[in-house]
Amino acid sequence: MRLSPFLFALAVSPASLAAHPHVFVEAAVRVIYDEAGDVAVHLDWRYDEFFSLLVTSDLGLDMDGDMVLTAAEQKRLETEIAAWPPDFAGDLEVMQGDTVLPLGEKYAHSMVYEDGIFTERHTRPVDDVTPAAPLRIRVYDPAFYTAYDLTGPVTVEGRDDCTVEIIRADLDAAYALAESLTGEADLSNDDPLAYFPAIGDAFADTIEITCAGR
Repeated sequence: MRLSPFLFALAVSPASLAAHPHVFVEAAVRVIYDEAGDVAVHLDWRYDEFFSLLVTSDLGLDMDGDMVLTAAEQKRLETEIAAWPPDFAGDLEVMQGDTVLPLGEKYAHSMVYEDGIFTERHTRPVDDVTPAAPLRIRVYDPAFYTAYDLTGPVTVEGRDDCTVEIIRADLDAAYALAESLTGEADLSNDDPLAYFPAIGDAFADTIEITCAGR
């Protein structure tokens, strides 16, 4: 998700750079195989309570505080938030060996509001998959403005011959890298995005899916 100018101004200030990242997301992953051998990755992104509050405030949603959106509010949410800007790649990386696989356009995209929390759900097709080779999947924001925590389940649908391994990131090394790079940030830069170096991959857990050959 990319922030509106209003949300970005609220969440970011030079004084808060040490607290980087600023949006926290709990992620769940489902790898889907169909009968033709095509592969897709379904993602659930559950946003943190503060960011969810910013969204409701910015868009004027749930103003009665009943934790339920009207049909008009839901339509506005999906129009304003679920429509990704052209420069947003989707914070998903799928690899086989050293090759990053191309991803298709998202589908089954929805935004759900429950108990004051937003969850974004969508599916991305994965192209050029070699059937017998393991998949390596990471969910991360390259700029580490958003921190994804792989707390949800990782499941495989459509095959029963696959194993799932989760390799956790070395967070001590990642935070040391972040501190060294953000300490060199030029706070006079007019572009706030320049404050966030591309270190998100250092914080990313890795999912390895290995299936028997077909």
